[in-house]
Amino acid sequence: MGAALALAQALGINPLIAAELLPEVEAVMVRKLNEQMEGRRNG
Repeated sequence: MGAALALAQALGINPLIAAELLPEVEAVMVRKLNEQMEGRRNG
């Protein structure tokens, strides 16, 4: 989480907004990663 907030700050994003959005972003990242891993297993 610290790295994500540091990245947000470097990009000029308000840390409070970034902290609010991180759970949703993380959920999408995990879902997409799982899809890629499943595709490699079946492909």
